[in-house]
Amino acid sequence: MKSYRKELTLSLPSRRGYVNITHEVQKAIDDCGVKEGLCLVNAMNITASVFINDDERGLHSDFERWLEKLAPEKPYEQYAHNGYEDNADAHLKRQIMGREVVCAITKSKLDFGTWEQIFYGEYDGKREKRVLIKIIGE
Repeated sequence: MKSYRKELTLSLPSRRGYVNITHEVQKAIDDCGVKEGLCLVNAMNITASVFINDDERGLHSDFERWLEKLAPEKPYEQYAHNGYEDNADAHLKRQIMGREVVCAITKSKLDFGTWEQIFYGEYDGKREKRVLIKIIGE
């Protein structure tokens, strides 16, 4: 059984946003040569997420509006966590959107359903953050 590890470094210029990382994950699968196995992709920061959904701009706007209703950024004073930073909302948004995904690899490809893509979600950007890609299989 093979094991492969790769880190992506992302830095969004805005506080929040979404990046389709499916191509980078597939490239890691291509690079390691695993034909059948599993791929874990996780955000290595507590104010970012990794999730699977459709790559559709309207849906991404819907995520933003929905998350902002559930965990509004401001006023900062509404959160006990914001004693040192102003990112309590980012921690909550990450909790809702998820830390990681596990994907099947079949015949050297991500084994996805129609429209499925892997996304990095940023909720407290403007600095570098990492995403782990861990692949195991044969």
